[in-house]
Amino acid sequence: MKYSANSVWENKDEYDIAVIGAGHAGCEAALAVARMGFKTVVFTVSVESIAMMPCNPNIGGSSKGHLVKEVDALGGEMGKVIDKTFIQSKMLNQSKGPAVHSLRAQADKEQYSRTMRTVLENQENLDVRQTEVVNILTEEVCESGKKKVIGVQILSGGIYRVKAVVLCTGTYLRARCVYGEVSNATGPNGLQAANHLTECLKNLGINMYRFKTGTPARIDKRSIDFSKMEAQYGDERITPFSFTTNPDDIQIDQVPCWLTYTNEKTHEIIRNNLDRSPLYSGMIEGTGPRYCPSIEDKVVRFADKNRHQVFIEPEGIDTNEMYIGGMSSSLPEDVQYDMYRSVAGLEHAKIVRNAYAIEYDCIDARQLKPSLEFREIEGLFSGGQFNGSSGYEEAACQGLIAGINAARKLQKKEAVVLDRSQAYIGVLIDDLVTKESHEPYRMMTSRAEYRLLLRQDNADQRLTEIGYEIGLISQDRYERLKLKEKLIEEEVSRVEHVHVGTSEKVQNLLAQYQSTPLNSGISLAELIRRPELTYQVLATIDEARPEFPKDLSEEVSEQVNISIKYDGYIKRQKKQVEQFKKLENKKIPENIDYDQVKSLRIEAVQKLKEFRPVSIGQASRISGVSPADISVLLVYLGGR
Repeated sequence: MKYSANSVWENKDEYDIAVIGAGHAGCEAALAVARMGFKTVVFTVSVESIAMMPCNPNIGGSSKGHLVKEVDALGGEMGKVIDKTFIQSKMLNQSKGPAVHSLRAQADKEQYSRTMRTVLENQENLDVRQTEVVNILTEEVCESGKKKVIGVQILSGGIYRVKAVVLCTGTYLRARCVYGEVSNATGPNGLQAANHLTECLKNLGINMYRFKTGTPARIDKRSIDFSKMEAQYGDERITPFSFTTNPDDIQIDQVPCWLTYTNEKTHEIIRNNLDRSPLYSGMIEGTGPRYCPSIEDKVVRFADKNRHQVFIEPEGIDTNEMYIGGMSSSLPEDVQYDMYRSVAGLEHAKIVRNAYAIEYDCIDARQLKPSLEFREIEGLFSGGQFNGSSGYEEAACQGLIAGINAARKLQKKEAVVLDRSQAYIGVLIDDLVTKESHEPYRMMTSRAEYRLLLRQDNADQRLTEIGYEIGLISQDRYERLKLKEKLIEEEVSRVEHVHVGTSEKVQNLLAQYQSTPLNSGISLAELIRRPELTYQVLATIDEARPEFPKDLSEEVSEQVNISIKYDGYIKRQKKQVEQFKKLENKKIPENIDYDQVKSLRIEAVQKLKEFRPVSIGQASRISGVSPADISVLLVYLGGR
């Protein structure tokens, strides 16, 4: 939609950075730049949409929990807010190794949004402004020929002069909500869409995609028969998301979730009405997420399955709305009633809000540098679902990095770029900016090559020092991390040198855990490495430390256990990282002329010229660049 202002006027307030959008990405971006000392304005189409959770009522989950812990370790806000507003918390994958343990919390959605809004409204250097941004103002940079951000224009014609802009528009650009034959030009939850900015972005030469996502219906709790469902409870001992939260302060009475299943009748109803689904009628143009499909997609793609899990999750304490996880849909309203009421426990379900699909404009993230700044537009950064990703957590971490780097650009400091061996955030951003994607990107543990090193439990040890250097971590918090690391190191060393014998007490403990009895003395560390035993279990036979566990915190003892138990695997992965770093540290000059690199294949030259990788490692991950091309490039750089 083309925008034309009736009158143009200058806003007199002075700002350094503008953040467009106040969803999960925008909140983190705005807080980061304001806390780094820059005058910031965050624009939102509705203050009610600040940190809104328009889809699932939870934070974290498999691999996503890692992202939240990393955001917290760098000085972000999401972990702190969910610790204050959760109603159930659960550590997933506990039967597996620590690399895939992921924290997931059910949120009180309204309370989460209100709490984050309060943080924003009380943050020094930060103003919240409800309006639609319609233009990014730029000027030509003479030396480079590139464009440079100089301000933004809002719907009323007002111009805000700024030195950097962070785009965090989420799913609002030209948004359209669709179910059956109904199509509404609105953003999520019926909020106003942002209809003007796309045209400006296209005029700036930005390549746009059209993606879609969806959400299930919300059902009135009073119409659900929970006796036909399986109760799903939270952990007995709750683990916080934020490293600053005292675990003892969040042990609350938790609300249960519920599990039920679709059945053949459900699937028959869906199959009989596929011609009325916008997904199959051609009414929806956008590409949806492969790893979070609608129930129509599931029934078609997994035709051999006679049932699918359905999770009934509360949206909050003070509401009767229940989220029907696993059954997102864009089928017509009458079909939705038939479909949901075919599920055990939902026979008399009353819909509060219809399920719908939402289409929106986003970008091809390969136009971004690893810093999340557009390569051809100085001072324009981008984060969140606008970059072609999915999920609150993926959005938050990108917003944080985009905000940090917008601030560091104004500080004239080097951008913060986390690599794939440092953080899940590094994996996510590297995938977005180097790999072609025609669907919303979702983070998964399988995407991380070094996941044993990138555990959620050690995110603070990996990233808090970086957050401290940036200026988002306090001196006190940094010193507490250093003390924690010292305690872990000392205790690991001590345990390696503590030996236990074949006493009756020791043998009885081993028998209790079905562990092989001892024939001779052994170090405590060797016992910890047995799969069935842990540092905590063996504390009763550790006579050298009679005060344990009172004298060490849970997080310290957890790290001691993991460090010892997985020592061999960790060392092996660290060697792999050393090889990876060699390629990452081989930088490619910005002014390299790939046409002059003899023996590079034509496709490789085209891709390298298009994406301008910053290192050999990044070049190796670009689709269309082969190992042979990398070898040629290494020889060429060596000759230079």
